[in-house]
This record gives sequence, C-alpha cells and structure tokens, in this order.
Amino acid sequence: MTRPELKPIFGDQTEAIERYVDILIDRGIAWGLLGPREAAVIWQRHILNSVAARSLLPADSTAVDVGSGAGLPGIPLALSRPDVQLVLLEPLLRRSTFLQGVVDELGLAPRVQVVRARAEDHDRRYDSVLARAVAPLGKLVGWCNPLRSAEGQVLAIKGASAAREVTDAGPVLDELGLDAEVLLLGEPEWPETATVVRVLPTGSTGA
Repeated sequence: MTRPELKPIFGDQTEAIERYVDILIDRGIAWGLLGPREAAVIWQRHILNSVAARSLLPADSTAVDVGSGAGLPGIPLALSRPDVQLVLLEPLLRRSTFLQGVVDELGLAPRVQVVRARAEDHDRRYDSVLARAVAPLGKLVGWCNPLRSAEGQVLAIKGASAAREVTDAGPVLDELGLDAEVLLLGEPEWPETATVVRVLPTGSTGA
C-alpha cells in the first residue's frame, strides 16, 4: 500500500509518523518486533489500524498502551492526538528499550512515557486503556480493567473475531459490571476501517 494522505490526521507531526515508519521497517524488523513481510503493509495493517481509536479518546486525557511492543497503537495515537498524555506499558526489556529509543528520537517525552512493567503490576489509572493484538477479550479485560479510572474505558483494537470475543467474554464482563460494544472506525481520507471493542462500566453513555 502506498503512503496515505497524512496531514489531516497527523498535522505538524506528519514528519514524525513518517520517521516512525522508517524506524519500524528498519530497526523494528531487525530487532524482531515485526516480521520482514510487514514492511509492505505497514501503513494499512499497523498505522491506520492504530489511529482508528483516536476519535474515542477524550480531550486532554490520559491513556496507557498495554503490551505496547513496537509502539502500536500508542505511538501513532500519540502523534495524532498531541493533547493526550500516554504511557507505553511493556514488560520485556528488549521492547521497552526499543520504545524508549523511539520516544527519544521523535522528541515525545515527557508527554509519552515508557514504563517497563506488566499490567497486573502497574498501579496507575487512566481515562483510556488501549490494547492491540494482545490477548482474547475475556483475558484482556482482566488485565486492563484495573488500570481504568472510575469513568474510564478499555479500547481493544481487534479484527474479524471481535463480535465472537465479546460474546465469549460475556461472563467476565458481567462479573466486572462492564458492557462492550463493537465499533467500525475509519477516516474520510482513508477508506479502510478498523474494528475497536469499547468496554465501559454498565450504564455508561460512552465518550
């Protein structure tokens, strides 16, 4: 896929997202964080997919990217939403080292922080808890819900299995007093859509 029109989404951070993609294709693949074949589909499969949730983040809010890996979705979201304070939560040393290098190189600190920890060992609370390709929804909610502020949300970027995962996670959601909805999101300039499962306290009206 050719590079999409970026200005409507990234504004003055357009050069930064292009630099991040270059880092992913070079260092990210060399470090084993992405497979070699991902370079050909980097924009559609990773960048566009990651920023799909940007419209769901409240203004001037806080967010955490659980199991951030190579920085997806956290870094594209941070570059598209400069009003959001974001933590990249990653337990593995190799990946957290990579993430810190990217944050430093793109000049994202202190608004974006890298924290090396597992979700279950992290004790901060956020307006939005983000995860992409981490685990099935039932298990994911168990990790992410404790990081959610009282009125906060969990946003899981999923694929075609989203509806089935919501059904399978029903007992866990009920036990925790949560509701889940499947949203298809995209941008006018980019015809591709992404599937996001938004999890909120039961009875909430959403963001």
